[in-house]
Amino acid sequence: MLSPEIARKIRQIEISTRHLVMDSFAGEYHSVFKGQGMEFDEVRPYYPGDDVRRIDWNVTARTGSAFVRRYQEERESTVMLVVDASASGDFGTVGRFKREMAAELAAALSFAATSNNDRVGLLIFTDRVELLVPPRKGRKHVLRLIRDMLVFEPRGKGTDISMALETINLVLKRRGIIFLVSDFLADPEVYRRPLAITNRRHDVVALNLHDPLEREIADVGVLTLEDAETGEMTVVDTGSAAWREAFARQVVDHDNKKWQVFASLGVDSIKVATGTDYAVKLTAFFRLRAKRLAR
Repeated sequence: MLSPEIARKIRQIEISTRHLVMDSFAGEYHSVFKGQGMEFDEVRPYYPGDDVRRIDWNVTARTGSAFVRRYQEERESTVMLVVDASASGDFGTVGRFKREMAAELAAALSFAATSNNDRVGLLIFTDRVELLVPPRKGRKHVLRLIRDMLVFEPRGKGTDISMALETINLVLKRRGIIFLVSDFLADPEVYRRPLAITNRRHDVVALNLHDPLEREIADVGVLTLEDAETGEMTVVDTGSAAWREAFARQVVDHDNKKWQVFASLGVDSIKVATGTDYAVKLTAFFRLRAKRLAR
């Protein structure tokens, strides 16, 4: 039985993300993630961002609303949301925790997939597979995924991206679309090979969540920091300019290694900070990718 607070949160996410998807990037999603064949199947409502060349003008004139042609191949895409639920997600200093941001992003992508008649599944992972929900269609299924992401209590605290990707390769036999949602704090070289294999078999998009305070620590004196995933305690002097500079270099070095791995493997990525408008990020990404694919 869901608590009234959780039920209200699910409803809020549904309302906000469904409107956001329809108003902002449903058309861009349709243009970017679609089948390759040309057999006509049916028409569907036009969404902002759809290719105007695919408008069915006869149906549009008859109904008074814009409709576009849909083709057989576009109906059967499978989308898997692979969501990192490690302890580092329980952090956020601007608006929401990273875990909450992950749930909202996944909800928006789920509704976009549903509007495209795609099947959506969910894999929640830490240092183990925490939950695996097979891909299905429909609003009720999407609401179930949102609920799982909000209320699920993971057993593990660490992060094993390699294991999550290897699991996807085992359970998803047909080529699918994989949205990998994580803060990617792990060493990129550890998951490079599994990511390469998964990206050859599927279309992988990495959604990199972060909080501004993870990148820059202010001068607040001596602090005791705890690693949320390992429990390791470290005493640092943030008043030391040398320490802050070393910390900043470490963050930049890690980022450079991560982006280099993504780029070398041809994995598209989106960087989303807590407190930012993720709809803007998703829309910009879909439009950029659509232009690239059209070349």
